[in-house]
Amino acid sequence: MVMYHQRLGGTTHTFDGLVDLLAKATPRRSGDELAGCAAHSDAERAAAQWALAELPLTVFLNETVVPYETDEVTRLIIDGHDRAAFQAVSHLTVGGLRDWLLAVAATPEAGVTLAAVAPGLTPEMVAAVSKLMRNQDLIAVAHAARVRTGFRTSIGVPGTLATRLQPNHPTDDPRGIAAAVLDGLLLGCGDAVIGINPATDSPRATADLLYLLDEVRVRFEIPTQSCVLSHVTTTLGLIEAGAPVDLVFQSIAGTEGANSGFGVNISLLREANEAGRSLRRGTVGDNVMYLETGQGSALSAGAHLGTGGKPVDQQTLETRAYAVARDLDPLLVNTVVGFIGPEYLYDGKQIIRAGLEDHFCGKLLGLPMGVDVCYTNHAEADQDDMDTLLTLLAAAGCPFVIAVPGADDIMLGYQSLAYHDALYARKVLGLTPAPEFAAWLDGLGMLDPHGRLRQVEPLSSPLRALAARGAA
Repeated sequence: MVMYHQRLGGTTHTFDGLVDLLAKATPRRSGDELAGCAAHSDAERAAAQWALAELPLTVFLNETVVPYETDEVTRLIIDGHDRAAFQAVSHLTVGGLRDWLLAVAATPEAGVTLAAVAPGLTPEMVAAVSKLMRNQDLIAVAHAARVRTGFRTSIGVPGTLATRLQPNHPTDDPRGIAAAVLDGLLLGCGDAVIGINPATDSPRATADLLYLLDEVRVRFEIPTQSCVLSHVTTTLGLIEAGAPVDLVFQSIAGTEGANSGFGVNISLLREANEAGRSLRRGTVGDNVMYLETGQGSALSAGAHLGTGGKPVDQQTLETRAYAVARDLDPLLVNTVVGFIGPEYLYDGKQIIRAGLEDHFCGKLLGLPMGVDVCYTNHAEADQDDMDTLLTLLAAAGCPFVIAVPGADDIMLGYQSLAYHDALYARKVLGLTPAPEFAAWLDGLGMLDPHGRLRQVEPLSSPLRALAARGAA
């Protein structure tokens, strides 16, 4: 194992291999402190970042963070690496990659250039370069990256901000869910997906919710997709039973052990992807997977140890999950950035940083990377922090965010964004919904000439008819 040394301020700092170097270079967060891998001081962190900046990118192809022999995510990363795409940056160090990305982001052809190099970048390379970047660097490069997917709506179109309408209910009451769906639609949300976290994973309950959402979609002729976020095996069974499945959902992580804790492996996920595509329910594309991740998931599962038995920092493991996602060519991926709790991201500052990192890393690797801008009530964060993160993500070209009634998910017990928060971001930054969904809203007379939702009374024309149909 290679030892890395960096002299700073008269002190020589030593880092025991790539795992230790990446961890010590990471901006401060509570999860790494919990795992015992964080830098002990700002000086040590700065020294690690300096040493990391001088590391050639080729090192990541020869020194693995999690052993190749025991981890299928590592094998996916190494065996699937596109060496032809890597040639454009193969001569660079991690610091050189940062400079190159910022230079490319300033050019008119940035989107094409970044898309071309994406298959040649490994998650560890991308995680490493993010550790050297300021927040504005993460925003600038993510804004330049273009990733577009489609099912019934097109996700990631420049100038758009889509939303997942999340109408969760603690008892899966159809009336409560329908009311939340209608509320969101009237506020212009739901173009990424109408997605329910079910209170139970029973196939019968999941099927009932799928039929409910499909009935609403068909009845109102809504160009969107629905999803009930049950376990992938439940969804596979419902596909075989003929249920109206649009998207196949699954939570994923960055190690084989953490994915095993979710009850999945790469082979099963590939099977689910093929099953979803076989239904051919899309109209503008055939991306059918919806995947969720979150910093700290591997640590919370006790599956965060890497090469030499050392704990891998949570942001690097999070980015490794994007290799699994990239293999499945999904419609949607999002990090539930503050959902796991303050043990992993302690306060608003750490949540904001993590959200920008995840979005940057996901898009740079070629994913339609959304963010659940959220926190738990026992974290040192509040809705002002979420306003800040939403604004920064929207400026960074985030494909979609999640919105719930009143920003308070009463089923999962955490705070996210409200429907009107998406309206704020769209109006302030001149963004619109996904084009197909915007056309539907416009057909109902709900948009002004600038593509923004009209400021009208909730039950005034032209919304009265839609609300009346929903009540019926």
